[in-house]
Amino acid sequence: MPKDQILLDPARTALVMIDLQNGILAQSLHPRSGDVVLENARNLIAKFRSANTPIVLVRVYWSSDMADAPHQMVDLPSVPAKCPPEDWGTLVDDLIQPGDIVITKHQWGAFYGTDLDLQLRRRGIETIVLGGVVTNFGVESTARSAWEHGYNIVIAEDTTATKSVEMHQFSITEILPRIARVRQSAELTFTTP
Repeated sequence: MPKDQILLDPARTALVMIDLQNGILAQSLHPRSGDVVLENARNLIAKFRSANTPIVLVRVYWSSDMADAPHQMVDLPSVPAKCPPEDWGTLVDDLIQPGDIVITKHQWGAFYGTDLDLQLRRRGIETIVLGGVVTNFGVESTARSAWEHGYNIVIAEDTTATKSVEMHQFSITEILPRIARVRQSAELTFTTP
């Protein structure tokens, strides 16, 4: 096996994709567009489905009165002042299949205030392959929490993007390698029973 390849146990691994939803993928993203992120994510999802590995699709959205949105005082808010149209928070058509786990989060990370940890632990998951948008917000925040929960983390870099090349690169080269292994989707393979 080549040095950069990672061999995954399909019985102990889950794929977690962050915010592959209409409103976020439509934003200007770098170093790759939302269309490229989505194409790479679809290919990786298909690879995981063929290995019979759990697929977790995470979206961010809030109630119509925004009562469940973060309300902390910050200099640069990232939550809209009013609830976006429902289509903004809808996962891209055709991603969800029966048996997939769908998580709705109300802040950057997918663990706090959701049942993600419970869903993974009850399935015996030890390793999370993580991708989605945006790299240094939703993906990084979820990776940090996963690391704190004791999971092994692999970042599928070619399924991630954010608001600028610099923001993406800093997260991918300076933060995520300290808590995860960063690879391309093609470098992920599965053990055979």
